[in-house]
Amino acid sequence: MKFNYKLILIIVGVVIVVLQLIPIERNNPPIQTQINWDSEFTKATFYKACADCHSNETKWPWYSYIAPISYLISYDVTTGRYHFNISEINDDERDEAAREVRKGAMPMAVYLPLHSEANLNEADKLKFIEGLIKTFGDEDPKDKKYENKYK
Repeated sequence: MKFNYKLILIIVGVVIVVLQLIPIERNNPPIQTQINWDSEFTKATFYKACADCHSNETKWPWYSYIAPISYLISYDVTTGRYHFNISEINDDERDEAAREVRKGAMPMAVYLPLHSEANLNEADKLKFIEGLIKTFGDEDPKDKKYENKYK
């Protein structure tokens, strides 16, 4: 039995076209609150490294309209807003923001290749962590694994 590559390519093409027809939510709800940032540096760094997923001010790039990438981006924004959203008044995980940056979990590795401005050098990362602690607090200031590197 001979493998029909042409048929497989046609099927894959049809699936990709059909995926484009499935609507994905890309909304920016109204902003309900303003943050009292400790400094302009912390605010600017947050907006370039975090705000796309952790605020209602998401910048939806052109590739966020192409399936299946659009599904991943929509999921990441929805999940990010659920856990920590500076635009809404709610009891979220903002006191863990410094810890997530400190341990390298944020910004997510998948975000960095297309957002080089979110790649922080060591000095900026330290300054940003300090600013996040001053702005939002720190859920675990005695995080032993990182205390020697980030204070």
